[in-house]
Amino acid sequence: MAVYVVNLIIDQGTDFEQTFNLSAANGDALNLTNYTASARIRKHSSSKRSYDFTVSFTDRLAGQLKLAMTRDVTKTIKPGRYIYDIFLSDSNSDVTKVVEGQVLVRESATKTVG
Repeated sequence: MAVYVVNLIIDQGTDFEQTFNLSAANGDALNLTNYTASARIRKHSSSKRSYDFTVSFTDRLAGQLKLAMTRDVTKTIKPGRYIYDIFLSDSNSDVTKVVEGQVLVRESATKTVG
């Protein structure tokens, strides 16, 4: 599996969602049946502080998964640049990185309601 590079923008204090369509080496959709996934952001690879995404599978047969983070979480992240990655684990407990990139967390000029 190739590691895709996708950069993200998160507006501080808002709900965040991003859907990914993963492909196998032959170009077909990656069948995500029997996989679990995890994803998080950090300031840099050795940072102790991290923020977990909620990962859901929107269409396992079509290779679709979604990252989400609530505004309660995004409001606690200081504005700036971060890194993130998504790992898949199969039924044999083999772990593979499938997506990585940078995250820009932007500060809002308007205070959010709620």
